[in-house]
Amino acid sequence: MRHCLAGALARAVRRWRACTGRAVCALAVLAVCGALPAGPARAQGAAQSGPYPSAPIRLIVPFAPGGFTDVVARLLGEKLGAALGQPVVVENRVGAGSTIGTDYVAKSPPDGYTLALVSTTHVIAPWLYKKLPYDPIKSFAPITKLVDSPYVLVTNPQKVPARSVGELIALAKARPGRLDYASSGNGSSQHLAAALFASMADVQLMHVPYRGSGQALADIMSGQVAMGFLGVTAALPQIRAGRLRALAVTTTQRSPDLPDVPTLDEAGVKGYEATIWLGLLAPAGTPPAVIERLHDATGQVMQAEDARKALATAGLTLSLDTSRQFGQLLESESAKWGRVVKQTGATVN
Repeated sequence: MRHCLAGALARAVRRWRACTGRAVCALAVLAVCGALPAGPARAQGAAQSGPYPSAPIRLIVPFAPGGFTDVVARLLGEKLGAALGQPVVVENRVGAGSTIGTDYVAKSPPDGYTLALVSTTHVIAPWLYKKLPYDPIKSFAPITKLVDSPYVLVTNPQKVPARSVGELIALAKARPGRLDYASSGNGSSQHLAAALFASMADVQLMHVPYRGSGQALADIMSGQVAMGFLGVTAALPQIRAGRLRALAVTTTQRSPDLPDVPTLDEAGVKGYEATIWLGLLAPAGTPPAVIERLHDATGQVMQAEDARKALATAGLTLSLDTSRQFGQLLESESAKWGRVVKQTGATVN
């Protein structure tokens, strides 16, 4: 390769010395450039050396399609791509309580071209899995939190006669271990929300994990499982249609979408609170200027009126913050859910 390049350079120099016009000299320069290798590494380096972004961005969603994460991911992907001038490709990488897709992002180049859409499960995972291939705090650079949403405790009205949280607790105590609940998977925030409820209400429930909230919702509706803690986005149409009964929401304030449904605290489980949130992360080491660009563009597009309406329709509340604030939230939420795992004895087995 060295001899080839040297020969090409020598020929170019001879042409340059003999040239009488700029066009010929330009051809000589192009001859040298044409002799240089133009492999993937060079092309990638060239793309990243220019203004960010200069190539498509991948948004990794470590959850199964069909849940409220899809609503946010598709909305963000479309609008962020338009704002940045590069496509944002949404890709679901599912498995192991959201850790497979998250690990993929942790090990990606820290250049701003591979991002993760994470939820509360991001800070739950390290308390449930003995060995994670990444650190949920140190392996990532926080960009911003995006949305907040309560869970809603729902039952199948044909299978569960209880019409209130108090009646549900009484039923569970009369039938210890026989009342089952569905979740989007072992170690998911739905799993932990229900485990926290069982612990605080002093009842025994049977956990039935699924691969995604869509499957959990379907089996509660069909009566295969009695109850569950579901995102308002997915549950709301079924509640309004009478196919599910809403007993309580998990936040300290009532949901605007379910104003007549009490909070669990109001319903007698004093001090109960569990909020699901979604946020945007990049691999650790991503340049601060890239994080700032992503943060500002995300805030701009998500605060647009049509985006706010789409989120409100899905039962989600826009909740943007700074990169630093999101990092602090990750740490505080990790400590909170770590205590819940220890108190409830929840496991992924």
